Amino acid sequence: MTAEIICVGTELLLGDILNTNAQFLSRELAELGISVLHQHVIGDNPERLRDLVNRARQRSDLLVFSGGLGPTEDDLTKETVAQAFGDTLHFDEEEWQKILAFFARTNRKPTPNNRKQAMVPTIGHKIVNDFGTAPGAWFEDSTGHCAVLMPGVPREMKGMWTQQIRPALQKRQNCTIHSHTLRVLGGESSIATKVAPLFESTNPTAAIYCKTGESEIRITAREATPEAAERSCKAYLQKFRDILGDAAYDVDVPALEYTVVRILREKGLHAATAESCTGGMIAQRLTNVPGSSEVFGYGFVTYAEAAKQKLLGVDAALIEQYNVVSGPVAVAMAFGAARASGAELAVGITGLAGPGGALPGKPVGTVYLAGADARTNRGWLLRLVLGGYHERSIIRARAALYALDLLRRMALELPVPDGMAVTPQTPPQESNI
Repeated sequence: MTAEIICVGTELLLGDILNTNAQFLSRELAELGISVLHQHVIGDNPERLRDLVNRARQRSDLLVFSGGLGPTEDDLTKETVAQAFGDTLHFDEEEWQKILAFFARTNRKPTPNNRKQAMVPTIGHKIVNDFGTAPGAWFEDSTGHCAVLMPGVPREMKGMWTQQIRPALQKRQNCTIHSHTLRVLGGESSIATKVAPLFESTNPTAAIYCKTGESEIRITAREATPEAAERSCKAYLQKFRDILGDAAYDVDVPALEYTVVRILREKGLHAATAESCTGGMIAQRLTNVPGSSEVFGYGFVTYAEAAKQKLLGVDAALIEQYNVVSGPVAVAMAFGAARASGAELAVGITGLAGPGGALPGKPVGTVYLAGADARTNRGWLLRLVLGGYHERSIIRARAALYALDLLRRMALELPVPDGMAVTPQTPPQESNI
């Protein structure tokens, strides 16, 4: 089956609203094994919309709409699509009563134009909206071409899709589809190069999506039964893991911090953070995870030199000798955080996030990241060179990601790429970093 996504709304064309619906629908259709041929954004203009619908019907099996179902005069998606599919609309008393009840629950009064939202297909059928006032619509012609209309409000659209439209399309596909998402540290181009042949498969399929400092690889399998689809999907996922190694850190998790918290909990470990240039971003990401209080109790934001000395016990002479942005100071911060918190693992980070502040031999983007393992009194130190990303926000975000990965690696006793072993008693010489 082939599809086109049509998002209706002049506000989308003007850039007043970010079109997140198209991204959501593209991913959902791909998971169903439906090929998306085109995406469109069109204003609230019936003539242009009619032309687009007529052209799209000739080349695609399914048209998926979001937006244009409101009560105002320019919301004409239903009327336009109904005409293109040879259908008409009629007033649905049941839907009108739902609209009245919705307004009553929210202490509002409907206006006469809200009756427009209760108009539903005559030949096709309505799609119940349990999340707002406007019902969706399903139109279908004699050749089997379909149009699915949903509200533009993302919460309403996603709810309607999940509850009703996705299951209906799954039945039409006459198969079961399973997907898993592999999270991988590293850039999209370098990852894709390593696993390029695996993206050529038609079933299972694999698609890569770039994030800051990492990528997602979504693997989707279509089979006759749920069990077969799951087996096929997992077997193909393992092929990626075999090639990518420990850079592939988890499956079906929202972000790296969820993996870190899970591992710490499973290992019975606790972590602490000592942050300078990241300003608490590492701790913030960890505490976003439900249940993180079981493994994380201390986060030190020591932006000033005095804070590093007072809270973490960093020796002023060390700062004077090596500078506050240095490997020895990062090491002292990490071991100081472990000592002050009683945690088994800790990270310390200091750097130059910019835009100013460059030092001789230390351009903007130079970040020192240290990890401390209080169980063995050993740790790791990395010098990160992130200046090529220019933006302060990206430098900080990537530095925080590296810190989370260092916690993961220490907890699992994995190798630390490009990291040098350190102890608090023998801080590294700056020239060796």
